[in-house]
Amino acid sequence: MHEHFHFTVDPGQELMRIDKFLMHKIAHATRTRIQYATDEGNVLVNTKVVKSSYKVRPGDEISILFPYPKREIELIPQEMPLDIIYEDNDVLVINKPAGLVVHPGVGNFTGTLINGLIYHFHNLPQGRSSEKDPYGQLRPGLVHRIDKDTSGLLLVAKNDKALTKLSKAFHEKIVQRKYTALVWGDLKEDEGTITGHIGRDLKDRKKMRTYPDGSNGRHAVTHYKVVERLRYVTVIECKLETGRTHQIRAHMAFIGHPIFNDAVYGGDKIMRGEAVGKYKQFVENCFKLIPRQALHAKSLGFIQPAMNKELYFESELPEDMKSVIEKWRKFLSYH
Repeated sequence: MHEHFHFTVDPGQELMRIDKFLMHKIAHATRTRIQYATDEGNVLVNTKVVKSSYKVRPGDEISILFPYPKREIELIPQEMPLDIIYEDNDVLVINKPAGLVVHPGVGNFTGTLINGLIYHFHNLPQGRSSEKDPYGQLRPGLVHRIDKDTSGLLLVAKNDKALTKLSKAFHEKIVQRKYTALVWGDLKEDEGTITGHIGRDLKDRKKMRTYPDGSNGRHAVTHYKVVERLRYVTVIECKLETGRTHQIRAHMAFIGHPIFNDAVYGGDKIMRGEAVGKYKQFVENCFKLIPRQALHAKSLGFIQPAMNKELYFESELPEDMKSVIEKWRKFLSYH
């Protein structure tokens, strides 16, 4: 983590909520963005994470940390193959392969999807301050994101008007998104809903954690439905009601069914069955087939902002997910 701001509270400072205090200290910062950063665990007082409601006191040492260096990232156009599913004058839908980072950041300043899109478009809308990410960095063209090792459909805006309208549609939860996942275990119910705030894990800042009591993070809801039961693992469809970082991954781990081979949330270990003999070897071979979390953004539905027309797209499962699911089917047919 990198410190972007540091403040020592003046001896004569009266008690004040920290979000309000920081609004006056940081140029162009909105209260919403500060509250988001606080919910994500990026605001520390005297080295401890605090909530937005914390009241600053004289002598407090306030630090704001982010997972990237304190410098502007230059967005460099780079030619790369893009699997474009749909494109018009306002939007583009792309099928992102697993392993491709969406946005430049620490350790990935080039070779990202954004670098490729800037080359493809020659120019991407930068948006107003409201289209910046929670950390204050511009997200050119991005309406939403998917993780580096998640595959599937991603929506990109090609002009400011489309970006504003689509961002509002995501905020108002009128964009349809469904994911296919392979998770550990045999879920008891054929369908269900997971509700629980998602925020930064206070012990491991690389992962998110579910806070069912709402003590940290932001409200999150995931609906799931069983597609196929394979005794030790289950293929499910997930529908997002909210779009938090690592939402499906964190929620499925929370209910004891982490996504298959998700190294961050424990899915890269044998969670069902005895880890011995031929079965152990079989699972390890499955891990090699899909060296990432088995999660795919399968469908995307939204209103085209200029034509006011409903558009809907689906993406086939990538070969690694197809192969590992078929391998489990064959294994069960012999056992």
